[in-house]
Amino acid sequence: MIDPQLPELLKVARGDAPADLVLRNCRIVNVYSGEIEQGDIAIYRARIAGIGSYHGKEEIDLKGAFVAPGLIDAHVHIESSLCIPPHFASAVVPRGVTTVVTDPHEIANVAGAAGVEFMMNSSAKLPLEVVTMFPSCVPATDMATSGATLDPRNDSSLTSRVHGLAEVMNFPAVIDGNPDMLAKLDALRDRSIDGHCPGVRGHALNAYVAAGIGSDHESVTVEEAKEKLARGLYILIREASNAQNLDALLPLINEKNSRRICFCTDDRQPHDLLTDGGIDHMLRRAIAAGVDPITAFRCCTLNSADRFRLEHIGAIAPGKLANLLIFEKLEAPRASQVVIKGRRLEDVPSGTDVEIPDRLRHSCCAKLAALNFKIPAKPGKIRVIGSRENQLITDHLVLEPTVQNDEVMADPSRDVLKMSVIERHHASGKVGLGFIRGIGLKHGAIAGTVAHDHHNLVVVGCDDISMVAAAYAACAIGGGLVVTSGEHILAKLPLPVAGLMSDRPIEEVRVAYDALLAACKQLGSPLHDPFMAMSFMALEVIPSLKLTDKGLVDVEAFRLVDLFV
Repeated sequence: MIDPQLPELLKVARGDAPADLVLRNCRIVNVYSGEIEQGDIAIYRARIAGIGSYHGKEEIDLKGAFVAPGLIDAHVHIESSLCIPPHFASAVVPRGVTTVVTDPHEIANVAGAAGVEFMMNSSAKLPLEVVTMFPSCVPATDMATSGATLDPRNDSSLTSRVHGLAEVMNFPAVIDGNPDMLAKLDALRDRSIDGHCPGVRGHALNAYVAAGIGSDHESVTVEEAKEKLARGLYILIREASNAQNLDALLPLINEKNSRRICFCTDDRQPHDLLTDGGIDHMLRRAIAAGVDPITAFRCCTLNSADRFRLEHIGAIAPGKLANLLIFEKLEAPRASQVVIKGRRLEDVPSGTDVEIPDRLRHSCCAKLAALNFKIPAKPGKIRVIGSRENQLITDHLVLEPTVQNDEVMADPSRDVLKMSVIERHHASGKVGLGFIRGIGLKHGAIAGTVAHDHHNLVVVGCDDISMVAAAYAACAIGGGLVVTSGEHILAKLPLPVAGLMSDRPIEEVRVAYDALLAACKQLGSPLHDPFMAMSFMALEVIPSLKLTDKGLVDVEAFRLVDLFV
């Protein structure tokens, strides 16, 4: 069927009819030719009609300003902004990010299909194009308890609306040829399949790629990324709030391989989004580090569009959507104007009118009666999670325990804190207990219902009284983040939407989150973001040692292990 707008678009392209809007005197970042091209951009309705010399019903003289395609975030979990999609969009679109490829597996692990439907419906009228992938791992594994199960073979109403299969996190199941996992891959084989394979190399990597997966965002070294790229994966370089891999991987980019490299933010919290930005921040950092500006723009635009088969965006060319970033300095691009589907951003409705289902507002039902974090002592050493600052991978430490009155205790003087993961979806009473080094608290505790990817209630603290108080407080606010000292609540951030997101504007969320971080510093933590770090200490698909409600997980062995060695 012929697009009914196409004949008029062609008239404008030929110069036989005036454009709706002409941007005059542009310096165009041409990601196809690799050059800066001077000319006008003619726009008819939502699309670019042509580049050259045009006249229009409305004309704006940009006086030599640069114009680039709208930026694309190749992989992001909107839920990690702690905001619902409209408020997330309000932070990133004014910076020139006009498209995100999103995996809603955070809310899916809490609320299943209802959660994904909410994210899609609340994104439908935004100035931001939200490309939704079907969550592949709900639950991620059987070594944690999630709130729901989701399978592309069983939910045609969702699979008909999604763009592809989101990051396939259970990489051991793929590599081993698990029939259930292979059936999931087959269900969406005709679309893009995104990957997640931290540390996978050699023959195991060959098997993972042979399964039909096309990209990965978990590389932490150039050597790892080079091997994955050479085996056919697109490399998505990530700069999240906690997983900061950009500086380590920028040396990967060269003229031979740059077309297979994309930028993504994965998980980024309000302070970082509002202070530094997202993909725009990565773009500026890459250019400042010496990456050719047009190559850097390709990593944020054309490469991501090619990777995810988004043929309607990614470049400034006839027929493409007129999603445009206008800026003044090529060496440090910052949006002065943003155009969304041919309209200036200020003229585009915000799409903030969102109804939140009751099902999502009542998601925290942890069984807290008689909550007990005591760990009886046994002979031998203990396994301890070694958290690494600004990374998701951890060390598998074996340390001497600190024992008092036949109990293994937290020992802040050694930076060995107690950690607990409490099942919060089914009131089962399951509690996983362990220890962690690297959070740095000297007093008190922190707790939250953001715990990738099962999103149970996670607590880290220096003493049981503070930990119990934090757990109760997090549930009392309907899910959220809390800092306690003894029985006193020092700071809190309610996240009433699935225990993951606030329904308040992102600026308000940032203020409350900054108060949480300030309270953590008051209690001694030196980390940039202890809450983001804590939230990944329960993710049982990223090496090496993690804790879920079912116990400690040796990720490399992919099995539950005892606390005592």
